[in-house]
Order: sequence, then structure tokens, then C-alpha cells
Amino acid sequence: MGEHTAPLFPQEVIDEYAALGVDLPALFSAGHLGERMGVTIVEAAADRVVGTMPVEGNTQPYGLLHGGASAVLAETLGSVGSMLHGGASKIAVGVDLNCTHHRGARNGLVTGVATPVHRGRSTATYEIVITDEQDQRVCTARLTCLLRDAPRPDAN
Repeated sequence: MGEHTAPLFPQEVIDEYAALGVDLPALFSAGHLGERMGVTIVEAAADRVVGTMPVEGNTQPYGLLHGGASAVLAETLGSVGSMLHGGASKIAVGVDLNCTHHRGARNGLVTGVATPVHRGRSTATYEIVITDEQDQRVCTARLTCLLRDAPRPDAN
């Protein structure tokens, strides 16, 4: 659906995650659902995550961007930010997502930008603003993730 190019990470960050058995560049493909929906991560850091998704292929019967598709984009971006905030010793698990849909989109790409609202030791909350190609707000979402201890590489 879309061309996927992984963001570049410093080698020491890649190595930190690799020691836990996590292929960090592959993780930023947005997973199977994200791939199916054409989600592309454009920029990724704990303080800002940007991604895009095509409207085509992600519409409801009226031809508008499906609200659930916006939710997938929002949760993907907020989860990536939470994961980067938590670092390699934590995994981010979404526990609350809410989305307000402001207007419809019929074509083109939508862009989501996730920025932190709260970054603590055990939770992280991100606001995700999704806009259309005219920079009009399509959706505003908020995601809270629980930051759990990552399994140790030597644990079976």
C-alpha cells in the first residue's frame, strides 16, 4: 500500500534493543495491521512521532476515512513514542485510546503527529493530531500506554 522506509536510529540504540531480541527498524513497520493499512513512520523520537496513512483502502461505506483507521494510526504513533520514552527496558502497552473525529477525508494521505502529554515511569500519554493534505484537522486522539518491564533476554 505504501512505500515503507524505516527511520534511521543511532547504532547504539539499535544494539540496545537487539540485546533484548528486538529488531528496532522492523518494529517501525507498524506491524501487520499497519502494513495492511499503509501506515508509514516518517519520524520517531520520544518527543515527536510522525506517520502517514493513505485514505484509499481505509474508508467506510460512504467513502470517508474510517474512524477506526484513524484510531490505528493514532495508537501506532503514540505507542512508538511511549516505547521510545520507556527505553529498551520497558514495553509499551496501550490501555486507553480516545478519538474525536472532526471532519472527513476522501483521498490523499493523512498525517499524524504524536506529542507527549505525560511521560512518567509507569505510564506515558500522547496527543495525536491527524490532518489531511490541506493541513485541516481530521482527528484528535489521546493514547495512554502502560510501561511494563521488558522480558529479560535470558528468561524463558
